Amino acid sequence: MEDLHIGIIGGTGGMGRIFADLFRGEGYTVHCAGRTTGLDIPAMAKKCKVVIVSVPIGVTAEIIEEVGPFMREDALLMDLTSLKAEPVKAMLRASPAEVLGLHPLFGPGVDSVAGHTICICPARTERWLDWARDILKKHGAILMETTPERHDEMMALIQVLNHLNSITMGMIMKEWGADLAELEKFTTPIFTTKLAIIKELFTNNPRLYADIITLNPYTDKILELYEKTLSEVTGVIKQGDVGAFTTLMEGRNLWKS
Repeated sequence: MEDLHIGIIGGTGGMGRIFADLFRGEGYTVHCAGRTTGLDIPAMAKKCKVVIVSVPIGVTAEIIEEVGPFMREDALLMDLTSLKAEPVKAMLRASPAEVLGLHPLFGPGVDSVAGHTICICPARTERWLDWARDILKKHGAILMETTPERHDEMMALIQVLNHLNSITMGMIMKEWGADLAELEKFTTPIFTTKLAIIKELFTNNPRLYADIITLNPYTDKILELYEKTLSEVTGVIKQGDVGAFTTLMEGRNLWKS
């Protein structure tokens, strides 16, 4: 496959750039398309045996539906989205090509995939799965193979609940009228770390985190449990019942068998 051409839609920045560098390092010809640069989608699908969709979650299905019909049966269509069930369904529906869903469990600030985990969700694969696995492993990635549905369920806890907590905390501090300069005089190491996370969520790409939370199919379950738990905790705190609060914590201790 020395003369393999790979197309990355959204490959001019972020995660797409990392994978473009990876495949160029293998000696492949990589074609990157941004909003206004690079090959158009029909030309990319015609020229490239492998096409990777690396665009914001909210437009992923739209791009898949656009590129999918141009793909051949012996080609490979992949995506790098933070959610997997809907993008994989969209790829299977829109394209006759083989389909493989990927989710790199790291941000675009890293230099390479080495030492980082990538979730891999095979959907319709024959000739291309081993090729993808071998390249990613060769470059030091840790592969976690799972189904799209299980991936999204895990991301409900790892991303949805996690980011929801941080965003809520940031909103409350804003409503409180907290002064960052004064907070820094009182902060603990753990709070300093948490504050850096909150700043990232609010200032780097808030739309990304809004998509991650809103579009995950398990978010409703997270919200139900969040509201139920907050209601229980609120009740014992307002009663000033320290013992009941302690018992509640002990009963919900994930690390206690």
